[in-house]
Amino acid sequence: MALDAQKVEEGVMENTLSVIPLGGVEEIGLNMTVFEYGNDIIIVDAGLMFPEEDMLGVDFLIPEFSYITDNKEKVKGIILTHGHEDHTGALPFLLKEINVPIYGTPLTLGLVREKLREHHLEKAELIPVKPRDIIKLGVFSIEFIRVTHSIVDGVGLGIQTPVGLVVHTGDFKLDPTPVDGQLMDFHKFTEYGEKGTLLLLSDSTNAEKGGFTFSEKEVKRVFEDIFSNAPGRIIIATFASNIHRIQQAIDVAVKYGRKVIMCGRSIVSNAQIALDLGYLRIPQNTWLRLEDLRKLEDHEVVIITTGSQGEPMSVLSRIATGEHKTIKIKDGDTVILSARMIPGNEQPIGRIINHLFRRGADVIYEKVSEVHVSGHASKEELKLMLNLVKPKYFMPIHGEYRHLVYHSKLAEKLSIPKENIFILENGDVLDIAEEGASRNSKVNSGRIFIDGKGMGDVEDMVLRDRRRLAHDGIVLILLAIEKLTGNIVSGPDIISRGFVFEDASQEVINDVRELVTSTMKEFDKEILSDTSLIQAKLRGVLKRYLRNTMDRRPMIMPIIIEV
Repeated sequence: MALDAQKVEEGVMENTLSVIPLGGVEEIGLNMTVFEYGNDIIIVDAGLMFPEEDMLGVDFLIPEFSYITDNKEKVKGIILTHGHEDHTGALPFLLKEINVPIYGTPLTLGLVREKLREHHLEKAELIPVKPRDIIKLGVFSIEFIRVTHSIVDGVGLGIQTPVGLVVHTGDFKLDPTPVDGQLMDFHKFTEYGEKGTLLLLSDSTNAEKGGFTFSEKEVKRVFEDIFSNAPGRIIIATFASNIHRIQQAIDVAVKYGRKVIMCGRSIVSNAQIALDLGYLRIPQNTWLRLEDLRKLEDHEVVIITTGSQGEPMSVLSRIATGEHKTIKIKDGDTVILSARMIPGNEQPIGRIINHLFRRGADVIYEKVSEVHVSGHASKEELKLMLNLVKPKYFMPIHGEYRHLVYHSKLAEKLSIPKENIFILENGDVLDIAEEGASRNSKVNSGRIFIDGKGMGDVEDMVLRDRRRLAHDGIVLILLAIEKLTGNIVSGPDIISRGFVFEDASQEVINDVRELVTSTMKEFDKEILSDTSLIQAKLRGVLKRYLRNTMDRRPMIMPIIIEV
């Protein structure tokens, strides 16, 4: 049932604000929230999430946004809080369905423009804004508020609606010494609190973590210590979007007389965008090309690259396994993994670290040194945000369910009534009117698997097939039969992949061949006249046989050719 129909059925009045998270409240990533009032909708963020280990062949996931496409005539615009892909990665797919303006800060739009170009969406309307700017979209008035995060140009939002003010923090932390000197706009958050905030949506990623998150500048101090003691080349792997981290690596490289080489398409592209927009400062003759590496002494080199999460095709992965054409690890190299290990990536990252050590590098990573700090607020900062904004209603966002629960408990301790705190799941609708707030209904939500450039063509059934193929392999039965009699003319030929090694397991292959032959002789004319029935029967017989004799469940595909 569409939300509008639900509202009418339940007698909800028109003066109701609906807040609908389509992603980002049951996971880290997929951030997308819909704000709806009457005939007006605005969308905050449109992010992706990287696949879990069992999502074989899936490149990434995006939110299921059919509710937006079903109501596309109401959508007034998309607002981006910052340039990380978990807030922008679904945009190319959403913009193929709806044509609306996108608002964001210059760096955010610079990164998005490059991504849209890859999808041939150069005509998308990108409208730059800066902190303290106010835009009007339908009944909504949106003010942009500077926040500090692990990427430059992040903003929170003050959304004025007909029922009251909504504050959306975006991703944030309270960094008193940001790399670019741009402090978080505490005054504006305080002003919202004094005027009266109806609803606060706040980042929950670090809600389990006590105290305060360290300043980004702490990483520079650690870099300086490493650079002062490194005898040879230094290789730093970080997220391509972490412009602050790249800036600090460049600053320390200049201090110690080293040249910088960036390696990896995404990091080179993002650095060039940030440089062109003035968000990255690189002294002349400091950024060199990869071809210049052979002209430099080892103690003059800093290589900044991608692959901090163990991605198999990344530059760092190819360096670690000796497959990179230009960069070969040798004794004296220092490799710094300056990023958090995303849960689920521990094994591939561990393999890369082992490969690097085996080739003679000294590897420094989060568990052994403070080479990374989070971009998200810890408990004391979250409490400060709640105290500044003083919301009537509170909705934790951007986190797995446990993070939302921890954040809710913090809000309770700060005297926000439990009945005014809403932990939503994706697709839940929070309705707010003068009479109060309640979770009344649900809209379509979920995840769409992206494999290559296809959207929605990989379903759960496809993933199940891929898991079966990965675990137990496939057995192909090739059989030619006479159309009129059903007699075997050729075969059966048995081909297996990932099941048994054919040359070493001829006994198993022969048993399967004999079983197919004997089973075909037992079929009556009705079965033999229908190849689909033959395939189904053979599949069932072989499935039982292999399960009982070998305790394996390969995918079985009989291919019947009538002659």
